[in-house]
Amino acid sequence: MYTYLNCICRDTMTGAASGHDFLDSDGGSDDETFEKFCEHEAVEDELLPRCSLNNDVNDCLIPKELHVEGLSAESLEPYAGMTFPSLEDARNFYYEYAKHTGFTIRTNRIRHSLKNMAIIGRDFVCSREGFRAAKHTLRKDRVLPPRPITREGCKAMIRLAARDGGKWIVTKFVHDHNHKLMTSCKFSGELPIVNILSEEEKDKKIQDLYDELQHERQRSVALQHQLSMILEDLEEHAEFMSIRVEDIINSIKEIELGDL
Repeated sequence: MYTYLNCICRDTMTGAASGHDFLDSDGGSDDETFEKFCEHEAVEDELLPRCSLNNDVNDCLIPKELHVEGLSAESLEPYAGMTFPSLEDARNFYYEYAKHTGFTIRTNRIRHSLKNMAIIGRDFVCSREGFRAAKHTLRKDRVLPPRPITREGCKAMIRLAARDGGKWIVTKFVHDHNHKLMTSCKFSGELPIVNILSEEEKDKKIQDLYDELQHERQRSVALQHQLSMILEDLEEHAEFMSIRVEDIINSIKEIELGDL
């Protein structure tokens, strides 16, 4: 069981929206406000406006619980404007929708705020989205045959955007797939989630990688320092040995001259 908020406003929002610069996970950045980003999505996806705090209570539906058990895939159909209390709830919802519909999902694009790098946008897509890069199939050093190609350029996806108060709203939903969907008989147990980790798990992995990188950097600095000390010792020793050799040669010459 999980919960989502379904909020439909009768009046457009009159309050000023706070702006957020954001950074896309694919390396691109945008200096427009996050509100403009959502308005851009609204043109294509008919994004529902947020409820104003001044609206009457009856203007909006009261948040309700959605029990997955006993609901059909049609009952789980997402739509632009659907609101969730958290990103985890939104992900769980799309997971259940995919499970009922017959496809697997994975995380695609992630948008970060340029102010504090907080996650303010995320796309969940069909696992058959995109295409496999040619470099993976054309590798000359490959020992084993390449894995079967599963990506077929499917466009099915759901796009989520962060709102004030920690809520997440659907700004884009693509329903159609370009491939056959799996039937329920093909699912053995739980439907796998491809490449989806909780925020805590991702943060921990990133922190672990960062700590490991810092540790390796410190080791590299220490090794460089030790290597420079060894080289200095070798230079001093070589200079000392050259002086000793020269002294020995001079001593031998003196002995030879004395014998004469």
